[in-house]
Amino acid sequence: MSGFTKTMRAGLLAACAVSLSGCVVGTVVGAVVDVGVEVVKVPFKVGKGIYDVVKDDETPQPKKD
Repeated sequence: MSGFTKTMRAGLLAACAVSLSGCVVGTVVGAVVDVGVEVVKVPFKVGKGIYDVVKDDETPQPKKD
């Protein structure tokens, strides 16, 4: 193999590695953000559940004339 061919292969390999690592980083960051959003939502879901249990569910009876 000539030096040019080796250089082209090395350059192509480096370009593929850089482009794929960007995809991996994007995927990891997306997953971390999704987990962070869900962690922030949990207290509100728990609070809503407690509110639903505590609140008075009695509906007023219609008045009979």
